[in-house]
Amino acid sequence: MKTADSNSPAYNDLLSSAERIKSLRELIQQNNSNLTERFHAGIPAAELIRARSDFMDELLGACWNHFLGPDAERLALIAVGGYGRRELHPHSDIDVLILLDFHGSGADQSEEPRCRQGLADFFNLLWDIGLKPAHSVRTVDECVEQARQDQTVITNLMESRLLCGSSTLFKELWARIGPEHIWPSQEFFEAKMAEQAARYAKYHDTAYNLEPNIKEGPGGLRDIQIIGWIIKRHYNVSNLNDLLLHGWLTEAEYAELTQAQHFLWQLRFALHTLTGRCEDRLLFEYQKDLARQFGYQDPDINEAVEQFMQRYFRTVMGLERLNEMLLQLFKEAALHRDEDAVILPINRYFQAVNNYIEALHPNVFREQPLALLQIFLLLQQNATLLGIRAATIRLIRQHLYLIDENFRRNPEACRLFMEILRQPGGITHQLRRMNRYGILAAYLPAFGRVVGRMQYDLFHVYTVDEHTLFVVRNLRRFALEKHRAEHPLCNEIFQIIEKPELLYIAGLMHDIAKGSGGDHSIVGAAIAEDFCQRHEIGPRDTKLVKWLVQNHLLMSMTAQRKDISDPDVIHEFATAVGDQDTLNYLYLLTVADIRATNPNLWNSWKDALLKELYLTARWAFRRGLAKPLEQQEKINAVKTESRALLRRLGISDRTIDKVWQTVNDEYFLRYLAEEIAWHTVAISACKPGDLPLVLLRPVSQRGSAEIFLYAKDQDFIFAYSTAVLDQLGLTVFDAKIVTSADGYVLNSYHVLEQTGEPIDDHLRQTQICSRLRACLLQPSCAPLRVHRREPRQIKHFTVPTQIYFHEDPQNRYSILELVATDRPGLLSKVGQAFLQCEVRLYNAKISTIGSRAEDIFYITDQQDHPLSSERQKRQLSEAIIALVGTS
Repeated sequence: MKTADSNSPAYNDLLSSAERIKSLRELIQQNNSNLTERFHAGIPAAELIRARSDFMDELLGACWNHFLGPDAERLALIAVGGYGRRELHPHSDIDVLILLDFHGSGADQSEEPRCRQGLADFFNLLWDIGLKPAHSVRTVDECVEQARQDQTVITNLMESRLLCGSSTLFKELWARIGPEHIWPSQEFFEAKMAEQAARYAKYHDTAYNLEPNIKEGPGGLRDIQIIGWIIKRHYNVSNLNDLLLHGWLTEAEYAELTQAQHFLWQLRFALHTLTGRCEDRLLFEYQKDLARQFGYQDPDINEAVEQFMQRYFRTVMGLERLNEMLLQLFKEAALHRDEDAVILPINRYFQAVNNYIEALHPNVFREQPLALLQIFLLLQQNATLLGIRAATIRLIRQHLYLIDENFRRNPEACRLFMEILRQPGGITHQLRRMNRYGILAAYLPAFGRVVGRMQYDLFHVYTVDEHTLFVVRNLRRFALEKHRAEHPLCNEIFQIIEKPELLYIAGLMHDIAKGSGGDHSIVGAAIAEDFCQRHEIGPRDTKLVKWLVQNHLLMSMTAQRKDISDPDVIHEFATAVGDQDTLNYLYLLTVADIRATNPNLWNSWKDALLKELYLTARWAFRRGLAKPLEQQEKINAVKTESRALLRRLGISDRTIDKVWQTVNDEYFLRYLAEEIAWHTVAISACKPGDLPLVLLRPVSQRGSAEIFLYAKDQDFIFAYSTAVLDQLGLTVFDAKIVTSADGYVLNSYHVLEQTGEPIDDHLRQTQICSRLRACLLQPSCAPLRVHRREPRQIKHFTVPTQIYFHEDPQNRYSILELVATDRPGLLSKVGQAFLQCEVRLYNAKISTIGSRAEDIFYITDQQDHPLSSERQKRQLSEAIIALVGTS
């Protein structure tokens, strides 16, 4: 649509008509529709955001002239911020400044009321037609004073454009906000660096969150803008092209920067049109549509999304590199040019300039390609070095092509890389730096394939490369005394690890085959084996690394999905691990892996569960795998320990025996001694009027809160109690159901708040107990339907419901495995299905991975026998699916 000139009769007619609000709204809608159509027709967003800015210039100019006309000599309408840069996406804020001069020398003060009324009418119209401009009204003095106090204000003013009104006022403003008056270049640079650091911290110092903010996140549009602002403040230049003209960027770097900017503009424009609002977050609900818009048409839509997001992440990684290099270059060449440089030689290839390492000449890497690895080793070995000089960062990027297959097979290159992994410090920092500059991807091509690769689920919240480097970071923290309090056992075990570098290699390789097809653990093990052989790691150590990569999920799966109170499970796990040394490595890798997968995934329950599995397996090795612990031996040991605890509490043997005579041996297999002691004290003191008994202790030996129910056996208990717990916002990790010989149930649930936090508030504990007791007293009044709100992301990651039956080696139970979408009320629905099918539940292992529930239930029929017929199993499966749904 061709827009009218701000002084044209068409605008005058619209503004003078009785239906001007409706007419202007239609004009704006027509312009928006036109821009959207042109965008979908392939017109670049760079052209369209300027077209929208130009349209707003004309519209605002016409409205301004209509209401203020000749009085505008005392006023100026100024575009600031993104609008000042002529970058208006479909729903970007329209930021304007009204500059006024009502106190100028000789001014006619009688004009002021008319101006103020005209401004009020002007802004009322803009709001009436739906523009909702972000505006401020100030004098020049007020602008200068606010800019002096706040660097964000001076940043906005630096991008100002005069739209209408007094050019004299505008020029006066510009004259008074120059760096010679306020915010000189160095102060402005330091303020912007602090602002960027705070912004990065808000996003956990990573661009690779799975729902990134394309404007504010690291590597986003703001990283480009901050470069422009700093250079503009120093040189008074206007656009990115000036970076090329002043020699700050090479042609290739300028092309990379502008291509990245255009891609992010395309993405932001698409987001705004898709959502109908100013949305800068790449939320899960938009990623599939955007992947299609950007041409990713893989039959597997999740794969298409992962390819699209990999392009995004690689783009912002490149922007982060350019941002770092340019700001470092500016600091060196512009701010500290006149300072005396302290230069110290390092070796024949490098020197230190003001504590930053620098290549001695531009041909260093061409003459000695191995220096591309050596530089990172030197940074580790010289604690006074703060980083790499900008010109050398540029040289590294320009010479990545030298890392070819001959380089990778060079024994000296292999030695250097292993030296980096064997250093006592700086491993995490240098691996991150190597990844940022492209060295890791070049040296390990398999790693290069997972750079920027996301996994489209709620479990893995980082890209594969970012997750991998977090794993290595966590492993390094286990070695450091200052982090001992986080994981004392990990710190203790790390001290006896013979070769920590093997652990780092396993960490680097454990997910390196993600997205390559096939089982990533098996494919990754083959890649790890090749790496070890190439780096001359001995056969025994190679075997260990390969085993760790192939089995890196073994410990977490055993702890979370199997009954680790069962001696047979422990023996099977210990046999698979093989020896104590391998167990040490596996435990450290498992903890580091889980903690690096999702910040919200680690909790005290997982910590305690893995620790219990580690210690139990360690005892199995000490005892000898040829002599596995017999069940009766464990039962006797638990009874002895429990009785000792109770005696110390003053409980007599007679009382203990009275309580214990009604429970079978299974009870002593499935509970810890301190749990049994707690139960025994409670039951022995319980009177008939106390039933049903509901107790909660906020911290159990397994790191979670434990809720204990003691009541007359009724089939509804599991279904109703789990519904109440879910409604209360608690996450159940483990459920044990024991029925005594005299018809009482001893049910216990291990729970945490949904945030993973413990239940440490006394009123909260009282609320939980009272709600559960009320439910058990009057089940008919307790609603089975859970009304807790489903998380926003769940609908984008539904999991097909799958039910499997497994045999119990000792033929005590049927083992039902349920894989389903983790929705509110899931456990209660499963409990209802058990009730309908007359199935008894004895134990449950609850595991949630993102949106995916992987729960194990140990069940029998009403005669306490495993489900023997296929008909029984089919009926139960159908009942569960009817309640839970197919996805």
